[in-house]
Amino acid sequence: MAIKKKGRGLRPARATKRARLSAAGLPGARKAKLPGDIGVQLATLAGTPPVGPDWLFEIKFDGYRIVAVLDQGNVRLFSRNRLDWTSRLLQLADAVGELNARSAVLDGEAVVQNAAGVTDFQSLQEALSAGETGKIVYFAFDLLYLDGYDLRPLPLIDRKRALKQLLAGAPARVQFSEHHSGDGVEMLRQSCALGLEGIIAKQATGKYVPGRGRDWLKIKCSGADEFVIGGFTDPAGARQGLGSLLLGYYDSQQRLIYAGRVGTGFTEAVALELRRKLDRLEQKETPFAIRPKLSSSRRVHWVRPQLVAQIQYSNFTRDGLLRHPSFKGLREDKLAKLVRHDMPIAVSTEASPPPKPAGETKNKRAQPKPKRRA
Repeated sequence: MAIKKKGRGLRPARATKRARLSAAGLPGARKAKLPGDIGVQLATLAGTPPVGPDWLFEIKFDGYRIVAVLDQGNVRLFSRNRLDWTSRLLQLADAVGELNARSAVLDGEAVVQNAAGVTDFQSLQEALSAGETGKIVYFAFDLLYLDGYDLRPLPLIDRKRALKQLLAGAPARVQFSEHHSGDGVEMLRQSCALGLEGIIAKQATGKYVPGRGRDWLKIKCSGADEFVIGGFTDPAGARQGLGSLLLGYYDSQQRLIYAGRVGTGFTEAVALELRRKLDRLEQKETPFAIRPKLSSSRRVHWVRPQLVAQIQYSNFTRDGLLRHPSFKGLREDKLAKLVRHDMPIAVSTEASPPPKPAGETKNKRAQPKPKRRA
């Protein structure tokens, strides 16, 4: 395979001798050039799993969303907000480069798993900070493009079938994200019992459409979300770095709404690193729309709302503040101005009725009446 000249953020792929999957044989595949700007499809928060045969259920990973692009011998990895992360994930780029394709676009999640096989965002953050990226695994759950053909118009079930074939014999660092059909409620129960973050429900016949819609739904086991850091307090006693982070989210009018503070979940090293980053963002005025009423004698520092924190919590109080929050890490793939507090939508808990027999009409009055005999 010819190797193009290495450019910034590119990783050369390796040749392979395995039989190649033909995209031309996939019904509905559209011949097209490799897309230059790839928007990701996003899931809408739902309170319960949907019911019906048209839904597939996947594990909700606790990591970084990554779009992997293989292009004629070069590999590039992009975060969900289109930042080039190839240089940070060179080993993953090498693994994607071993796929048996000339060009491909995969959608998936970069994660670190603990001893029990559960993905852990904090461990992922620590691995990236320490440069220990050998622990990171890529779970691919969608195939958007393959060897000259755009697969996004295909039904999801067909895209996943092609993806599974493409990943057959792939390096262990690139895994296929399995899906299940049937009882989403039971899958959610088992996922929560295993300590997973939740599940994703996807329409089996749905096309790949960038942006947030209702073809993909996320159902969580517990509260875990992103919040904007709008300030922090000084540490007390022997603690170093900072005491707590002041958190918020943007409402529909782009006002930063105070959501409470978090003072647990970070090590001393993480607290010191956070303090260094926050000191560079300090400002005199509060960034929150309404100045928080803080019952603390520690000095409060306001900062420009640019950093996004991943927070685990149990629920919200009646006053709209986080209950039992714990810091998990910074989200380098999320823009602060896009952080919202989404309310879960209601979904149907009843299966769709079976289709009516062919020839049956909805309005019986429209059927011709039998003629009377003379």
